[in-house]
Amino acid sequence: MTELMGQILGDRYELLRELGSHPGRRTYLALDRWHYEQVVLKLLLFGGGITWDDFKLFEREVAVLQTLDHPAIPRYLDYFEINTPDLKGFALVQTYIEAKSLALWQAEGRVFSEGDLRLLADRLLDILIYLHSRQPPVIHRDIKPTNILLGDRSGHDLGKVYLVDFGAVQTAIAGSTRTVVGTYGYMPPEQFGGKTLPASDLYALGMTLIYLATATPPDELPQKELRVQFQPLVSLSPPFIRWLEKMVAPALEERFDSATAARHALKQLDRSAEDASLITKTPPYGSRLQVRESPQGLLVHIPPVGLNASLFFLIPFAVAWNGFLVVWYSLAIASGFWLMAVFATGHLAVGLGLIGGILYRLLGWQVLMVSPKDLRFYEHILGFRWRHAKVLPLEVIEEIELQPRGTCRHQEDDRQQLWSKLVIRAGSQEIELTENAPRVTSRDLEWLAYTLGRYLGRRVTQARQDCRST
Repeated sequence: MTELMGQILGDRYELLRELGSHPGRRTYLALDRWHYEQVVLKLLLFGGGITWDDFKLFEREVAVLQTLDHPAIPRYLDYFEINTPDLKGFALVQTYIEAKSLALWQAEGRVFSEGDLRLLADRLLDILIYLHSRQPPVIHRDIKPTNILLGDRSGHDLGKVYLVDFGAVQTAIAGSTRTVVGTYGYMPPEQFGGKTLPASDLYALGMTLIYLATATPPDELPQKELRVQFQPLVSLSPPFIRWLEKMVAPALEERFDSATAARHALKQLDRSAEDASLITKTPPYGSRLQVRESPQGLLVHIPPVGLNASLFFLIPFAVAWNGFLVVWYSLAIASGFWLMAVFATGHLAVGLGLIGGILYRLLGWQVLMVSPKDLRFYEHILGFRWRHAKVLPLEVIEEIELQPRGTCRHQEDDRQQLWSKLVIRAGSQEIELTENAPRVTSRDLEWLAYTLGRYLGRRVTQARQDCRST
């Protein structure tokens, strides 16, 4: 359809060149004449052999993109109907990302080292954690080299990573569908039966990494009992090979069950000096942590909880309690009966504690500071220390422990939610940070644990929480 070049659709989008073509579907680079910026137009055209399932997938892609907000995912811009003498259908407009696909990089001869592959996996897993944590979970279903864009290498950095083409997206965590979509070689066995789970995207990601490591399309790799036999074709470390084997296990029960679990296992792999740069130096997307790194060390500011539902009860109660105390003390002073004031001393301590608690939730910051000599943790309100700082000399820090979420079951109908924790131990002393969204999330704690591990030269261990301590 070269004759479409130069046409203006939707009274504003001028078609510049074709980016891709499938039966009934066309993708174009276009110029938004209103804002004079390049955009991507995806067209679903009637009369091109499209089916009802094609239309449903297109509508679903539009609906899902409208809900997503991630810097590594194209942003939804517009959606409109096309009704011209030559074209009839629908158009989806999204942001244009100026980067080449992994398939194109591979075709041009770029070689990906193990360090590149691990960093690529880490960044894509971060995107999948975002997608799979949506309600309902968003499953891409077509992760492959052509749908992953990679920017130019900057210094020692791999380049920015993007996940595109949500034309096969599904918004369901389980179940089946009559529409089987995906790309042969990258699809896990369960997807051929119409069943997709978050773990299905992990399989596709694993096969993508194997393709980059072997330069061989997955459908051309030898198989044994549905397992791809890629090992003889790569020069990768044994821990990373085992990680890839688990990513592409044909049986769901043998595969990682979540992107979070896969990312955690990736970070646990033995790292060489080359791998030290794999730990991201910026907090996860959407984090409220404020981080500053300098030659003097690392400074992490954890912001206040802010106004939440509990304060809507606590503030009126504090006002009523302290208002009562004001009246009580006023009567004591006016009557000269000072024993009334003495009697209310305990009540005054409670009142001041309520005020302090409210101020801490609204204005209280937590600070974690790593210097060449020690690790310090303290809390402050408007620059005034709230509690004494905990100081752990670096040489006595023994362990960094990450405790994931869990459930403590005391009795048959008595279950308690255990939030994730980060514990730094040094002899009899310890610093403990507990998940308290939106102040600090489980992903924040995971990132902080491995960042501290890099600074302190300590391995991060994972342990289940003890119900007896709750």
